[in-house]
Amino acid sequence: MTAKTIDYYFTPMSPWAYLGHERFVAIAKRHNAHIEVKPVDYGRVFPVSGGLPLAQRPKQRQAYRLMELKRWREFLGVPLNLAPKHAPVPPELAARLIIAADMKELNAMALSLAIHRAAWVEDRNISDPETLKAICAENGRKPDFLWEAEQNEETKRRYDAYTQEAIDRQVFGAPTYVYKDELFWGQDRLDFLDRALAKS
Repeated sequence: MTAKTIDYYFTPMSPWAYLGHERFVAIAKRHNAHIEVKPVDYGRVFPVSGGLPLAQRPKQRQAYRLMELKRWREFLGVPLNLAPKHAPVPPELAARLIIAADMKELNAMALSLAIHRAAWVEDRNISDPETLKAICAENGRKPDFLWEAEQNEETKRRYDAYTQEAIDRQVFGAPTYVYKDELFWGQDRLDFLDRALAKS
């Protein structure tokens, strides 16, 4: 186990986690850092952190969010559907599937990216079991095997535990990267994470 470990708190439904995903993976690889993949239920985080679900935010904040997504999409050259018809949807099934992959020591980050792309590029419903099974199959995973693991109560327990852990560590948004108990919120803070890893 490498001495450098990053706790990664996110939701599969976050376009910001998607936009930062590949850069985050590259940074971790460059510093030989291990990523602890921890999907979180932000429906529980927001009420205790002052956050609001997208639909409840003031109109000007919603409008600025779209402007920023467009800016980052163009800056990074990453495909992104600004208004997918299947967003937002409940992320629990997708989150537990990612946890199941991690439990089975599969590449949970690669599966996370595939799920992000399904939601934000391919306009697919990541709350639909058949869609998630298809994503598994398309990415070299045995859909029934992994789906059975997702249904295991341990994935629910871990999802709940990661959520409480995030709350306890003062996480309030997605994505949040935590290195040596220092929080870096948002994919636009990845440069700061990069520098923190380089210094240690």
